Amino acid sequence: MSDRESINGSAERRLGVFKTYKLYVGGKFPRSESGRVYEVTDSKGKWLANAPKSSRKDARDAVVAARKAFGGWSGATAYNRGQVLYRVAEMLEGRKEQFVREVAASEGLSKSKAAAAVDAAIDRWVWYAGWTDKIGQIAGGANPVAGPYLNLSTPEPTGVVAVLAPQKSSFLGLVSVVAPVIATGNTAVVIASADAPLPALSLGEVLATSDVPGGVVNILTGVTAEIAAPLAAHQDVNAIDLTGADAELAKELEIAAADNLKRVRRPQPVDTDDASDSENWLASPGTDRLTAFLETKTVWHPTGALGAAGSSY
Repeated sequence: MSDRESINGSAERRLGVFKTYKLYVGGKFPRSESGRVYEVTDSKGKWLANAPKSSRKDARDAVVAARKAFGGWSGATAYNRGQVLYRVAEMLEGRKEQFVREVAASEGLSKSKAAAAVDAAIDRWVWYAGWTDKIGQIAGGANPVAGPYLNLSTPEPTGVVAVLAPQKSSFLGLVSVVAPVIATGNTAVVIASADAPLPALSLGEVLATSDVPGGVVNILTGVTAEIAAPLAAHQDVNAIDLTGADAELAKELEIAAADNLKRVRRPQPVDTDDASDSENWLASPGTDRLTAFLETKTVWHPTGALGAAGSSY
């Protein structure tokens, strides 16, 4: 008997199970504390899902989770972080068909173009995973000094980074801004694209079932300006990436971020209504985003004589 038939043998219409999308905060999947949702539609206005509409309280909760996770994540070896990130790429590869469907619907792309974007996003995640134990070699080093000293500079993560994901590139752009932040030992509070948040929320599901500790990445959805304002002013947020902000919002957030001297990454030039339009996400990313949220620690150490010959180190 077919699984679509009732016990008495008559055909039975099956109702599909709709997916419930939730926030990803602290390794868990809460609904917005406000209980609000908003409709997500495709490029033709067809309903796709209801996404949580995050509040200021959700943003503050995400910062608390990111700060709690920072010590363990930044204290892990760079090699270990690379292994963890590579595991995420493995998980993404296994769920590629789902992301292709979501990207195609969210961005109005053909299946082939959506597949190319998803492939590029997974490849980019692998690329950043490979940089975790190498960025220190190009961002640090031994400095020549006039005196009997060793002078060494090493990069360290900035801390909690608020990331405004690009508005139009819902997955490739998202990966391009999130992966380098956590690859270098920072933790992230991510504001997904307001119009195309579903790939970001699905990424949260991948992170939860990989080896990434809860709180390292926290994903919020809703009105970008409404969530970004409290993050830019939050005293426990150390840096902010304004990729997904338009010119007017970016200016407001820069002013708010100055209160506690946050590091601010603002894409230049911002000459369109959408700052993310100025980025070519298919281009080679380089190391700019890896070094954007790193601090340099310089240590001086005196040299000393070794043995009767007077040799030194």
